[in-house]
Amino acid sequence: MKYRRLGNSGLEVSLLGLGTNAFGKRADQEASIRIVHHAMDNGINFIDTANIYAGTESERIIGVALAGRRHQAVLATKAGLASGPGPNERGSSRSHLQRELEGSLKRLNTEYVDLYQIHAFDPNTPLDETLRALDDFVSSGKVRYIGASNYAAWEMMKALGISELRGFSRYVAMQTSYSLADRTPENEMIPLCLDQGVGIIPYFPLAGGILSGKYTATSKEPIGSRANTDPNFGKYLEDGNLALAEQVSQIAAQQGVSASALSIAWLMDRPAVSTVIVGATRTEQLDDNLRSVDLKLDSEVTFALNAISDPFRNGKPFAVFRLP
Repeated sequence: MKYRRLGNSGLEVSLLGLGTNAFGKRADQEASIRIVHHAMDNGINFIDTANIYAGTESERIIGVALAGRRHQAVLATKAGLASGPGPNERGSSRSHLQRELEGSLKRLNTEYVDLYQIHAFDPNTPLDETLRALDDFVSSGKVRYIGASNYAAWEMMKALGISELRGFSRYVAMQTSYSLADRTPENEMIPLCLDQGVGIIPYFPLAGGILSGKYTATSKEPIGSRANTDPNFGKYLEDGNLALAEQVSQIAAQQGVSASALSIAWLMDRPAVSTVIVGATRTEQLDDNLRSVDLKLDSEVTFALNAISDPFRNGKPFAVFRLP
């Protein structure tokens, strides 16, 4: 495994990270624990979850899986999206974040999280309140580092400016949709993160599995796939995404590698990327993704991938999660 610093922090994270939003849904507890242990045995230390994944099951399962091995993991979770129907069960207020952090720590069976991330920008809470609360979490020892997700570039820059002005802990990471099928972060977010020393953590690096080649125009819902288990995922199966996936698969076949490994390896080479989180429902999927770490892309392959994905720089983001 290879490791990189998370932004300008001193924290070292595995180049390939483990995403866990399938835990408790498409992967049961036994399969999920097996995946966590297999990942860690292969050098993956970055494990990403959230307070709302599979209700709260993802965090609980990870807490079980890390028993006796917590010190080996860089554990990241999130809060901010709706965790219930009440008016104070969403957003980045001190009240909501404090309650959700305590719940996450209990489910994860740990005294601290390494990276605590705001899941989405909250337009209804002053950033000063959010950032002061996060700074207090760091001071208390319950959080080691803080990050954001689904922020626009101006929102991230405003947060960094406030932290600088107030002397608060700064965001060290930005989690955003980024892949061959979504290069919109290259327009503003990545230049900002390079300038400010913030590490990019791409989510949906395979565009929800589309870039793996499993979906085609004639077979859009393989059994057990995200599209098969989540009806809302069908909106992503657009002709443009499927055509891109077919082109990626052709290039991968010429190189003798899987489309998944090729897509992840391309992303690992992008500026500011610290770790690429990829989910798995079977250890075999994880093994294929691990091949991306040592996959060297020559200039011709990189040029070809850049060329076929260039139209996705100026389109709409593949995914973004926002509070209403």
